[in-house]
Amino acid sequence: MPNLKDLRVRIDSVKSTQKITSAMKMVAAAKLRRAQDQAEAARPYSERMDRMLGSLFEGLPTGAGGPELLAGNGKDDVHLLVVMSSDRGLCGGFNSSIVRGAVRIIRRLLDDGKEVKVLCVGRKGRDILRRDFRSLILDTFQDLGRKRLSFADAQTVSDRVLTMFEAGEFDVCTIIYNRFQSAMTQIVTPQQLIPFKANDASPANDAGNDEAAGDSQKAVYEFEPDEKEILEDLLPRNLSVQLFRALLENAASEQGARMTAMDSATRNAGEMIDDLTITYNRTRQAFITKELIEIISGAEAL
Repeated sequence: MPNLKDLRVRIDSVKSTQKITSAMKMVAAAKLRRAQDQAEAARPYSERMDRMLGSLFEGLPTGAGGPELLAGNGKDDVHLLVVMSSDRGLCGGFNSSIVRGAVRIIRRLLDDGKEVKVLCVGRKGRDILRRDFRSLILDTFQDLGRKRLSFADAQTVSDRVLTMFEAGEFDVCTIIYNRFQSAMTQIVTPQQLIPFKANDASPANDAGNDEAAGDSQKAVYEFEPDEKEILEDLLPRNLSVQLFRALLENAASEQGARMTAMDSATRNAGEMIDDLTITYNRTRQAFITKELIEIISGAEAL
C-alpha cells in the first residue's frame, strides 16, 4: 500500500507542474496572437511577388534563360535543404513533424543518387537530424528572432544561401517549414527557392487570390528596364522575402503547437491530481480503519 507522505509529495509535485504548464499555455497564447498577425500580414506580399516573378519569367524572350537564380545552372546534382525548426522544446510534435518531412526528402534524394547538404534553422531540428545525417549538416542558425523576428534574421540566412550558390556549392535549394493553419494544425511545407518555382502552398482561405492571379495573367505589361534586369534585382530580394515568410509561419506554428501541448499537459495534470487524490483518500481511510480495528480488538481483549 502506498505511503501517505509519498502520495502527498507526488500530488504537490504534479500541482507545481500544472501551474508551470498553465503559465506556459497563457504565454504561448499571447505570443501566438502576435505571431499569427505577422504571418498573415506577410502572406499577400510574398504571394504577389511570387506571381510577379512568374509573369516576368514568362515574358522573357524564347531561349533567354534569365539569371541563374531563376532558371538554375542547368544541373540537378547537389541539393541544399534549409530545415526550419525551433530552439526550444515543449511544443508537441512541431519539431518532429518537420524533421520527418526533411528525412523523407533526404532519403528520396539520396536514393536518386543526389548529393544533399543541410542548413538547420533552430537547435531542435539539428539535434534530431544529426543522429542519422550528421555528415550532411553544414551549419545551424540559432536564436533567430529570440526577442522578435525581423527581416534582418531572414537576410542572415539568405546571404549564406546566396554565397553558397554563387560559389557553386549546390544546384537546387529547398526550404522545409511548418505553415500555420490554426493553433491545432500546422502543415509541413517544402518550397523550392532556387531555381525559382512559383509557390503553390498558399492557404486555402486565399480563394480570392486565384481570380486575381487569372486576371493578372491575362494582362499585358511593359517593363522599364527590361525583364531580365528587373529579375536580377528582384530574385535575391524574393529569396529573403520567402525566407522571412517561412520564418514567420514557423514562429506562429511553434506557438500554436506549444499552446496546444501545454493545454493538453495541464488537463492531463488535472486528471492525474484527481486520481492521486482519490488514491490518497482511500489509503488514508484504510489506515484509519486499520487503526480502529486494532483499538477495538485490543479493548475486547481486555
